[in-house]
Parts: sequence; structure tokens; C-alpha cells
Amino acid sequence: MSVRHAGLIGWGTFVPATVMSARELAEKADLPVEVVEQKLGVKQKPVPGPDDHCSTMAYKAAQKAIQKAGISPEDIDLVIWTGDEYKDYPLWTAGIKLKEDLGARRAWAFDLALRCGTTILALRVARDMILADPDIKNVLVAGGYRNGDLIDYENPRVRFMYNLGAGASAAVLQQDAGINQILGSAFIDDGTLTTSVAVPAGGTREPLTPEGVEKKRHFLEVMEPEWMKERLEQVSMDNFLNAIDLALERSSLTCRDIDYLALLHMKRSAHDYILQTLGLKQEQSVYLEEYGHIGQHDQIISLELGLERGAIKRGSTVVMVSAGVGYAWNAQVLNWG
Repeated sequence: MSVRHAGLIGWGTFVPATVMSARELAEKADLPVEVVEQKLGVKQKPVPGPDDHCSTMAYKAAQKAIQKAGISPEDIDLVIWTGDEYKDYPLWTAGIKLKEDLGARRAWAFDLALRCGTTILALRVARDMILADPDIKNVLVAGGYRNGDLIDYENPRVRFMYNLGAGASAAVLQQDAGINQILGSAFIDDGTLTTSVAVPAGGTREPLTPEGVEKKRHFLEVMEPEWMKERLEQVSMDNFLNAIDLALERSSLTCRDIDYLALLHMKRSAHDYILQTLGLKQEQSVYLEEYGHIGQHDQIISLELGLERGAIKRGSTVVMVSAGVGYAWNAQVLNWG
């Protein structure tokens, strides 16, 4: 008998208890508090404590997701790691560590990467693998994020990334679950922006040296600031909307069917523009001003908050939306309930 669909049966998040307030961020960046709160859209953001490593945060989120799913770790067939390249150790497969810590002895694991679009990509990959292989019944998608460690608050070129926080998310997808069906998705990228944002040192083009560390070359940097600004102004909002439209079209839906938008954290004006263009009300999304941008985990955090606030109900059409440097814009549709 062929597999008909993949459904989301469990989810969980972890956010460190330690936070950086808007005032603290403003002092670090030498900005008015009003700019941090109103323009950057951050009232506070979580920052990692001494034990909040990417794998440990992901473990805590995954435990919640597995418990909510009502399964055992030994029921998991596959673990897909959704953290970033910056994690506990370089050149390391975090997914294998996570499955070992969880006791998912039957599972195999791999790490996936699409910067802040990785969770949406992982949902698509997990869905496709479930549909293609009847032996894959339960997939855990999980990762931890703390790219905020790589931000130099004295560098105004990375101001749009001052909102980076720390945290983790996890989701369990199940073969023919009968609930929360994963529908269509869309991925759009722009290769002209591939080298606009990166960590300059530490790769083969520029090995890490003491001099590089002194110059903070191991921090995130905007390497093509003028081109990036010009190009993003041309394409970014359109690509968000086009990704949403395409994912809905692949789900036999339109923007009129959207009940909830799980949108990544961005500046308030951009958030409002997307909602207004789609004809959505403020209560049909959650603005993550108390979380900042926790990379690819914003969508699961928003999903959880939407459920807690009653914005997502049985029968709701949920659209998850992400974007990441590289540059890529992604959307994933779920039929909730």
C-alpha cells in the first residue's frame, strides 16, 4: 500500500532563560532604544547561557516534540539536523550526536543546511523521503542556533542582523499521520547575492589566523553592502510573496485561504507589508519582538505561539515563511488538524 501523506505529529522549542533587552542591545550598538524597538523590532532576545550549546538546545526541543508526538525515541527512523554550520564543533555531524543523546537507536541521521531556510527545507525533505520510502515512518527534524555569537555590534554593516538570538526547535513527521498534513512548498534563490554575507575567515579562501581574529574576520560580515542593499530592494519582498503564492498553488490553494502566517522575524515595516499585501490581519501572525530572529527556528516558534493564542485551529491553513543569506526565500503550507 502506497504512502499517502506526511503529517506533523509533534513539535517543541527551547529558548534560553537569559535575555538581552532592547536597552542592552542599544548600548552595545550605540543606537537609540527607540530604533532597536521600533525599527529593528526587538524588545528583547534570548542569548545563550554557558551550557546552551546548539546540540543541547536541540536535545531539549526534541524531547518536547517526541513527547507531544506520543512516540518513543526508538520509534524514530531518521533524524535531520536543522542547525547552522556554526555549532558545538566545526566539521561535525550534529544529527548523529542528537540521535545518540535521545536514544534513537534505530535511526540514522544527517545534517542539512540552507541557512535560515533549513527548517522549511527539512520539512520538504522529510515529507519526500516518507512518501518515497515506506520504511521511513517517523522523522525528527531538529536543530539549535546561536549565530548571534558571530555578531560584532560595533559593525554597522551587520545592523540588520543585530536581532539574532539563540534557541532551538524540533518537529516530528509521521507517515500517514491523519493530521497536520505537509502540503506544497516553494524555494526561490538569487545567485547574484551568494557572497554578500558570510564569515570571511575560517574557510579555504581565508584561513583563520591570529591577525584575522584580531580584526574580527571570524565574525559575520556584509562583504558587498551596496550591491546587497540595491538587489534586495529590487527582489526581496517580491520573492517572499512569490514563494508564498507558489507553495499555495502547489497545495491547490490561494492567499485567500491563509489562516495563519508563521513568518520569520524581520523589521516591523516589512512584516506589516507582507501581511497587508496578503490581506491578513495582525492577529493572523505573531511578531517575534520578544525573540528576535532565531534563524531557521522562527517558524516552529511562531507555530507554537499561534497555537497558544488560538490563532491556529482545526482546519486552518498555515503557511511557514523563511529567508536566509545566500539568498533564498522559502514557504511551506500545512493543513492543520
